[in-house]
Amino acid sequence: MKKRIFIVLIFFWTIPSGFAQLKSYTFEEAVQLTKENPKPIVVFIHTNWCKYCKMMENSTFKNPEIISILNDNFYFVPLDAETKTDISYENHTFKYLPNGQNTGIHELATALATLNNEVSYPTITILDKKNSILLQKQSYLKTKELISILKKTLELAIFEKKSFPNP
Repeated sequence: MKKRIFIVLIFFWTIPSGFAQLKSYTFEEAVQLTKENPKPIVVFIHTNWCKYCKMMENSTFKNPEIISILNDNFYFVPLDAETKTDISYENHTFKYLPNGQNTGIHELATALATLNNEVSYPTITILDKKNSILLQKQSYLKTKELISILKKTLELAIFEKKSFPNP
C-alpha cells in the first residue's frame, strides 16, 4: 500500500510544468490586486469569432514559459471585446455599445485596443501599476514575441523601481 502511494506521489511530482494553469482575473479583480500588490496588467482583448485570438489562446497562452512569466509577474485579464457585462474602472462604468443587429463592442475594449483610430483583434495591452498604457500590440503574437515583450516590460518595471523609489 505504501509503495502505491509513493508511486502516485512520484507521478504527480514529475508531471511537467506544461500542466500549469494560466491565472486569469476579471478587470476589476486585477485593478484591486494591483493596489495591494503592484504588478503590470496584461489585457488580452479578443472575440469569440477571431481565429487568430483562438490560435493565441491554444498555443501562445498554453506555453509553460508564458504561463510562468504571466503568473509570477503580471495580472492577466482576458477581455472579450463583445462582453455585455458592465465594467467599473476609474470612477467610470464601461458598457457594451451595440452597433448593429447582434454586433457591438465594449467601451473598455475600445479604450484599450484602439491604435491609429482602429480596433483589431487580438490586441495585447499592458498597463503599468498606475493604470497607464505601457504597450499596445495588435496582431497574433507567437510565443517568442510575447516572451520578449513581457521581459522588456519587466526590465522597464525594474528600472522604474530603481530610478523612482516610492516615498
